[in-house]
Amino acid sequence: MPKHSKKYIDIKTNIDTAKRFSFDEAIQYALDSSYVRFDETVDIAVRLGVDPRHADQMVRGSVVLPHGLGKEVKVLVFAKGEKEKEATDAGADFVGNDELVEKIKGGWYGFDKAVATPDVMGSVGKIGKILGPRGLMPNAKTGTVTFDVARAVGDLKAGKVDFRVDKNGILHAPMGKVSFGQEKLRDNIRAFIEAVQRLKPSASKGAYIRGIATSTTMGPGFKVDPVYVKDLMS
Repeated sequence: MPKHSKKYIDIKTNIDTAKRFSFDEAIQYALDSSYVRFDETVDIAVRLGVDPRHADQMVRGSVVLPHGLGKEVKVLVFAKGEKEKEATDAGADFVGNDELVEKIKGGWYGFDKAVATPDVMGSVGKIGKILGPRGLMPNAKTGTVTFDVARAVGDLKAGKVDFRVDKNGILHAPMGKVSFGQEKLRDNIRAFIEAVQRLKPSASKGAYIRGIATSTTMGPGFKVDPVYVKDLMS
């Protein structure tokens, strides 16, 4: 069992974290529960009515959050020729091809996101087993394998979030920082939930969004009643 701090235990004792709240209440409780000295990330977890063991029920996508993530995102672009200049002009932090592949093989991971043009995926594929487990492998489904590298870099710099349902049918994603305040976090969560709803598999039966919870990096989770999704979208 993980050990929690006294402040964490006090929060769990004084607030009924088993209760289901509205989005505004859950966000505010998460913000109020932040007790550390750094600007924590606010996360969301959404339990879906899908069985990800079946390919036709896999939920995977991305969304550009309207207020970003509140942190600098270092973007690496695998490209060659004129696409290298396009990536550099768009603000990519690292641009190249084989030399970057070799650098990563040597244990370098000084970036947060990676983009690749389709014509260099043969080279990038050589380090798939390195990038994949770290969530850094470019993928066409999330728009990071593309010839439109300027747009891809711009989206990532602006706060694009990739998400994928885990084996338990749960999506996890960061929604911004505690310093954003309730309104900006609510806007980001709305954009995320809208994206998730658009990706509902036709094979998913019954209730699609079955549970939601918000939390800070170090704080407890606060459950949101899914009935409030309609209010969030209004």
